[in-house]
Amino acid sequence: MSVELPKYYFRIRENGAVVFRVDTENRHRRVDMDQIAVVNIRNGDIKPQGDRALSPADLTAIDAWMQERRTTLSTRELDDIHRTIDHLNLTTQWAQSKADPDQLDAITDRLLMAMHDLRSVLVRKKADRLTKE
Repeated sequence: MSVELPKYYFRIRENGAVVFRVDTENRHRRVDMDQIAVVNIRNGDIKPQGDRALSPADLTAIDAWMQERRTTLSTRELDDIHRTIDHLNLTTQWAQSKADPDQLDAITDRLLMAMHDLRSVLVRKKADRLTKE
């Protein structure tokens, strides 16, 4: 573990994080983590823990983390879409060259419905963009 610990620790959860203030300045010289807030990344809510009032430094650190987290999630989301394109191409190759009839029967209907749904959304969104231009 590095000598210099951060002042805050963010435990990631589904829609945000639990925020802890890291304390190493105690007589036992151990790392204490004091929960100070819960953050919802989707709606921007910051809920202090208990009756606690968050300091301006707390809020600044939380806001900075939220901005960084949103950027990370956005980057991951786009990367996931590019991976999906790769998976579709690999699936096409598998279906054409390796899949046996039983395997194709097991996935064809579900895959066709998912692809139809995706195509419908993409076509509609593209039409909306073209009409706005």
